[in-house]
This record gives sequence, C-alpha cells and structure tokens, in this order.
Amino acid sequence: MLIVHVFVHVKSDQVDAFMTATLENARNSVQEPGIARFDVIRQKDDPTRFVLVEVYRTPEDPGRHKETAHYQKWRDTVADMMAEPRSSIKYENVFPDEQGWD
Repeated sequence: MLIVHVFVHVKSDQVDAFMTATLENARNSVQEPGIARFDVIRQKDDPTRFVLVEVYRTPEDPGRHKETAHYQKWRDTVADMMAEPRSSIKYENVFPDEQGWD
C-alpha cells in the first residue's frame, strides 16, 4: 500500500469551484481498481486548505491514476485555483493491514 497526502491551498474565491472539480475527480478515482481509498478533507479553521488522502494498492497505481481522463481534467481545471503549488508526502501503511482496506 502507498498512501499519499496531497496538500492544497486554494484561492478564497475559488473554493466552491475547486470542491466541485475535486469531488468529481474523487468519485471517479475510487472506481479505479488500483485505488483503495480517495478522501477529500478540508481544514476546519481555514476552508481554503484541503488534503487529498489517496491510498494506492501498488507503487505503480499513482502513475496509472495520472493517466486517466478524470485526473487530467481535474489537474487542468484546478491549476489556476491554487493559491500556491500543491505538495505531497508519501507514507507506507502500518495499520490496518492490507486486507483492512478492502
């Protein structure tokens, strides 16, 4: 399992549009066989900050995800909505074990 947290800071006047585009991408992403989970969370005290929690089954699955039409549409749609470039941190799974993600 590969877990990626993507940190996004959105321009304040773009939050609603960002959420619309991101939820569409998330709904399509969870249909991919290589994605165990795709969460969209928003910071409680700053609604312009989001974290995408992406859980991939194999190290190759993030690359496959980036080849999909829905990801490419999201990437292009939200590019100008960012207040700063997004960043990410990769994690390895500790608990639950891989069967706990199914």
